[in-house]
Amino acid sequence: MKKENNISSNNQSVTENQNKKDVDINEIKELGKSSVSNSKGNIHCLTVIGQIEGHVVLPPQNKTTKYEHVIPQLVAIEESDEIDALMLVLNTVGGDVEAGLAIAEMIASMSKPTVSLVLGGGHSIGVPMAVSTKHSFIAPSATMTIHPIRLTGMVVGVPQTYEYFDKMQERVVKFVSKNSNITQENFRKLILKTGELANDVGTILFGDEAVKKGLIDETGGLFNALEKLYELIELRKKEKSHQHKEGLQ
Repeated sequence: MKKENNISSNNQSVTENQNKKDVDINEIKELGKSSVSNSKGNIHCLTVIGQIEGHVVLPPQNKTTKYEHVIPQLVAIEESDEIDALMLVLNTVGGDVEAGLAIAEMIASMSKPTVSLVLGGGHSIGVPMAVSTKHSFIAPSATMTIHPIRLTGMVVGVPQTYEYFDKMQERVVKFVSKNSNITQENFRKLILKTGELANDVGTILFGDEAVKKGLIDETGGLFNALEKLYELIELRKKEKSHQHKEGLQ
């Protein structure tokens, strides 16, 4: 009888583990997220790919990252005792300005260690998202496109429309300069540069150029991003330990 109970318990354990694996695989497929756990710490990896979908649902053939999926994840990461840090992997063409800024603001306000890695491209509203972490990396072959705010749909040709565009752009400029090493003036110059983009205004920066301009902290890849995260996790643990000791005194 005891043997049968052990077999039943083992079968239940195997089933639970299989269900957990199935859930993890579905989360990677549907939400582009995964977690890595080892002796150095538990890292949650969040990917932002394709176009950032905001208030308007994009066509089904578009590869998108939906902000209503990302924001709850960020809240869960910040509040979870099991997650030590966040790695943000970006390969995005940009998308909804307000949705992108909302995600960037949430990441910038997190207390846990955060590192971003731009692979392929971190264009348009992907730029604020890339600089929102505590440390940022860009692959040498990756690019970032910086251009003025655009609006699709009907535009009313009145001065108020221009003022609205200008205010929207200022939100992006201030956020980027606050969370990186580029000044507002230099970032505006990149936005309004002519002659580099066909039929458009703006600038394309390759990996090394983005670092030289002060937009991104370092060039590097996956290994560099993970090593930096583990370093930040260790620093945070030491700070918490020090605060705890001071509280006991």
